[in-house]
Amino acid sequence: MAHSKSHLPTKVCLVCQRPFTWRKKWEKNWPEVKYCSKRCQGNSKVKKIDPSAH
Repeated sequence: MAHSKSHLPTKVCLVCQRPFTWRKKWEKNWPEVKYCSKRCQGNSKVKKIDPSAH
């Protein structure tokens, strides 16, 4: 019997703007999850450069 994953909650990644679905590893901190991957989490720091500093 296959499990249906259509009932899992989703969010939109703050960096790539793609939807991503709840994962077991995020079970305890789902409200704090903002990024779909480590790659997007790393890229979020790159995009926060202050443009007025130039």
